[in-house]
Amino acid sequence: MKLRSYKDLDVWKKGIEIVDFIYEVTNRFPKAEIYGLSSQMQRPAVSIPSNVAEGFARQHKKEFVQFCYIALGSCAELETQLIVAHNRRYVPDEDTGRLEEYLDHESRMLMNLIKSLNQKS
Repeated sequence: MKLRSYKDLDVWKKGIEIVDFIYEVTNRFPKAEIYGLSSQMQRPAVSIPSNVAEGFARQHKKEFVQFCYIALGSCAELETQLIVAHNRRYVPDEDTGRLEEYLDHESRMLMNLIKSLNQKS
C-alpha cells in the first residue's frame, strides 16, 4: 500500500499524541511558567509531528531523512525539558513515566523509519 499522506504514518500519529499530552500536562503548570518552561516544552512537542509532515511533503528521501533526524532531536529536547519540569515537581511521576514511554517509542519509530528510508534505493 502506498502512503498518500503523512497522516497515514504511525510515527506522525504518535507525535500528535505527544503534543496532546504535553498540552494537557503543561496546562497544569504554575501560571508563572506560561512563557517559560510550559512554552519551551510545547515547542519541541509540536516540532516532532511537524517535521515528519514537512519531510514527507518534500517528496525526496534524503530530505525526509533529514527532517526525521530533526524530529528525533526534538524528542531529546523535550525529554530534557520533561526532566527539568519533573525536578521542579510540575509533572507527577505517573505523567513523567508515560511521557518518557511515548518519547522512547517515538524515537524508536523515527530511527526505524530512517533506517528504512536509507535502505530503499
